[in-house]
Amino acid sequence: MSESRLLEGKVAVISGAASPRGIGMATARMFAKHGAKVAIFDLDEAAAREAASTIGPEHRGYACNVTDRAACDKAVEQVIADFGVIDVLINNAGITQAVKLLDIDAQSWDRVLDVNLRGVLYLSQAVVPQMKRQGSGSIGCMSSVSAQRGGGILGGPHYSAAKAGVLGLAKAMARELGNDGIRVNCVTPGLIQTDINAGKISDEKRVEILAGIPLNRLGGPDDVAGAFLFLASPISSYITGAVIDVNGGMLIHG
Repeated sequence: MSESRLLEGKVAVISGAASPRGIGMATARMFAKHGAKVAIFDLDEAAAREAASTIGPEHRGYACNVTDRAACDKAVEQVIADFGVIDVLINNAGITQAVKLLDIDAQSWDRVLDVNLRGVLYLSQAVVPQMKRQGSGSIGCMSSVSAQRGGGILGGPHYSAAKAGVLGLAKAMARELGNDGIRVNCVTPGLIQTDINAGKISDEKRVEILAGIPLNRLGGPDDVAGAFLFLASPISSYITGAVIDVNGGMLIHG
């Protein structure tokens, strides 16, 4: 295994990865560059297939609604039929909503919690049996600095709650699955420039945000993809239950 090909021969599933300028797609591209075969999951099957084709013919796209357990099982079965194994799962699919506490209605709560938290459970439940059969696997889960600092950027309190839930779920999974050779870790990005937040930050707000970031810039999708690459690869083989901050120093823990 050369240093430049950290995932040579591995098969990686990445959820919510069809958006061209999103973190999922950046992760898919980086994984492919490092030798992985990538299975892109997205609500939109055509978009997933198109995204996969842009990184090479050996990659595939599949329809998957992560809030539907049967859909997760079906998509995972298709990946196993096509590739034989699943070495890496990146639970990236997520949605956000910028509302205040008193404006969160039941429908909004359910939608944000379902995609961000229930989706991690369902897709992990679908993939873990295969990883157990293999005796190995790495699962990376997308949380957020919002879970650690109590929101205050773009997502509402329900988003912070969902992403905090991801941290607890992933740590419990890490504890339970370690004996099976399965590692589970989280990445907590700060403010990353993607299509989800494009145009939503005023110039004044941007200056204010940058003042609180020691590295004095917003993050890019590749910044987060690099953390997932590290966690997916053998160079992090003794790391599980960890949380990797990718926030430019916006939140520095004591």
